[in-house]
Amino acid sequence: MGAAGQNPRRVHGMVDVDRQDRPQDWVRLLDVLDAEPFYAAYKARSRELLAPAAPGRYLDVGGGTGANAARLADEYGIDVVVVDHAHTMARAARSRGLTQVAVADATRLPFAAGTFAGAMADRVLQHLEDPASAVAEMVRVTMPGGRVALADPDYDTQVLDIDDQDIARAVLRFRADHLLRNGTLAHRHAGMLAMSGLTDILVEARTLVVRDPNAVDHVLGLRSWAGAAAKRGLLEPARAAAFEAAVDRAIRAGRFLYAVTFFLTVGVKPVA
Repeated sequence: MGAAGQNPRRVHGMVDVDRQDRPQDWVRLLDVLDAEPFYAAYKARSRELLAPAAPGRYLDVGGGTGANAARLADEYGIDVVVVDHAHTMARAARSRGLTQVAVADATRLPFAAGTFAGAMADRVLQHLEDPASAVAEMVRVTMPGGRVALADPDYDTQVLDIDDQDIARAVLRFRADHLLRNGTLAHRHAGMLAMSGLTDILVEARTLVVRDPNAVDHVLGLRSWAGAAAKRGLLEPARAAAFEAAVDRAIRAGRFLYAVTFFLTVGVKPVA
């Protein structure tokens, strides 16, 4: 994974959607998240940071269902190409009217250097084995003067209001370190863009705050994280049960709160 390091234990269903038992569930999950007000707002801001201008051609790496690319095309009157490693997602994107969809690895983009006026990746680097190479590829296929925009949550920023903060921190640490390949990379996106030679780098932070435990796909399955840690031998079963009980008490008391910060980062490829 280059500068980001490697940890093969960190896996997530989004890493290989096509091999999941029910791959369409991951399409539906992305649709659920896209409908959440926080997600819609930060994604709109990410599109703004890309500064798209007609009649440019832009690239959405790891574009998933194509929903974000479709909005980008409609809002700015531009041409958008979607790349995703999953055939399931490519089919979903095509079904939504996108005609320029490629199945490819983010670290080996099938385009010539300087093909696009800009490139973006939304909640993608957190899943990749080699995020630094993916950034380098995005920079390579972007023309001089174009922008590269990245967005990811950084799970080092998580907080959870339950009465047992020790167990909260242990479970949140598991979420950050073991359920994702690069769950704590987002605050380093700016440095990655700088190392790739980009300039005029801008970083914005948006914090997701959840008070309703049923929102945001049940807070991304938060209540199940402790059980997952226990199954992997990383948390004692008794502590996993204690976490679930603490979450339930917080919900009953009306004090439940979970938050995590997303970093939106953009840089400009210099004109030679």
